[in-house]
Amino acid sequence: VSFHWISEEESIVFNSTTAELLSHHQVEIKQSFPKEGWVEEDPKEILQSVYECMERTCEKLTQLNIDISNIKAIGVTNQRETTLVWDKETGEPLYNAIVWLDLRTQSTVERLINKTPGRNKNHLKHKTGLPISTYFSAVKLRWLMDNVNEVHEAIVSHRAMFGTIDSWLIWCLTGGKSGGVHCTDVTNASRTMLFNIHTMDWDPELCKYFGIPMEILPRVRSSSEIYGLMKSGALSGIPISGCLGDQSAALVGQMCFQDGQAKNTYGTGCFLLRNTGAKPVMSDHGLLTTVAYKLGRDKPACYALEGSVAIAGAVVRWLQDNLGIIGSSEELEKLAASVGTSYGCYFVPAFSGLYAPYWEPSARGIICGLTQFTNKSHLAFAALEAVCFQTREILDAMNQDSGIPLTQLQVDGGMTSNRLLMQLQADILCIPVVKPSMPETTALGAAMAAGAAEGVSVWSLSPEDLSEVTSEKFEPQINPEESEFRYARWKKAVQKSMNWETTEPVGNGNGRQDYITRLSLNINKTMSQKFEFSLPV
Repeated sequence: VSFHWISEEESIVFNSTTAELLSHHQVEIKQSFPKEGWVEEDPKEILQSVYECMERTCEKLTQLNIDISNIKAIGVTNQRETTLVWDKETGEPLYNAIVWLDLRTQSTVERLINKTPGRNKNHLKHKTGLPISTYFSAVKLRWLMDNVNEVHEAIVSHRAMFGTIDSWLIWCLTGGKSGGVHCTDVTNASRTMLFNIHTMDWDPELCKYFGIPMEILPRVRSSSEIYGLMKSGALSGIPISGCLGDQSAALVGQMCFQDGQAKNTYGTGCFLLRNTGAKPVMSDHGLLTTVAYKLGRDKPACYALEGSVAIAGAVVRWLQDNLGIIGSSEELEKLAASVGTSYGCYFVPAFSGLYAPYWEPSARGIICGLTQFTNKSHLAFAALEAVCFQTREILDAMNQDSGIPLTQLQVDGGMTSNRLLMQLQADILCIPVVKPSMPETTALGAAMAAGAAEGVSVWSLSPEDLSEVTSEKFEPQINPEESEFRYARWKKAVQKSMNWETTEPVGNGNGRQDYITRLSLNINKTMSQKFEFSLPV
């Protein structure tokens, strides 16, 4: 069995022979929005929800007459880039976790770019595979060091530990201040901007560039090895042996082990990863180069090209919570299906600026092509189309970078339950979209990594041993010319959304002028964070 937690904070147990989902439990994590554009979570609430999910899942297994002693390993997967610092002596977080799509670091990013030769946002790309952006952990950590006294003081007195959510959880679960293991895996490390994707370790020059002391960083490990043992709860003594950032976990869960295979995950954002094998491929078209996985200490690392879209499922919550035009995601599908067209309405949900392939922080959300005939059903349809168009932009960039067009797209994530969205995606890409019948591929990937680890070895990753996954295929149904016309109009709308936000002087009441970036749209208020936690038996 494999045990796992995901979405809102969820634990899932898998059978390591059949990959069958046996039991799960989930708890919603609250996000707070102290200011516009700021997104935070409480690290202690995250940890508590993990313990609750594990205990409840074990109770459910017992009710199913499955002995929890059959659980052989635990895997962790988490939303990447989310950043926190804690005190290694007290075990207390020194500030809330700053979530991946938080925008507070825009001024930090501008300051960093201004000191690079030619003010080039790709200045560090040759080492990191990433542009300098609010998205990645190093700028969030720099903000914490500059703005939170407790963090600054803890670093000066050598008490600080930095980590992404996987590091925080593994440290706490393996004992915390009483001998907890401070580590991360290569996939999460590759999203910090402090990690050299060629040497596969923290890079002294990158740390110096951001002014970050290397002593606070976790040790980088492979994605599949025993990091330590659970120290408390029903699973005390079980090894934690799998760790993957959520998008890498989904790539593994979708069995995309061959160079050229790709998957798209539709969650809060959209993340399309294409396996590029043992060599990192640098993009000329705005994509990220990231570590896909390293499934064992002695195994080679595999890389991926990634396209990141900040707002996908989040647009559904925005329509629900901010505009109130739908009561649920199911209602969105019905509304959109009732008209079957956006009637020329285009919606670019650039609430956090535009990520791939543009990396344009000044962009903001825009709805255009409105007429007196436009109603909320057309807007609902345009919102679904926006997710598909953003994916198309990334797929086009990937095809250009690799020179080999993708012939079908494997998909997963919460939004794939929307059949209209899946059909729209096939129509706009002009290739088939393949959805597995078991949608929890992110959880499955972490479970596979945990179960395959040396010393656990209850899950074989040999191609001949991997179980066949049943799936549903959505074939394109519209004329390619119609698809191209709609896509061209979308790209026109994207151009209109750019350069919307400007940095302007604002008086602060004491005679000085401070430059602030005014954010025009609030990120939705109730997006839930995604974690996953897996164990195999």
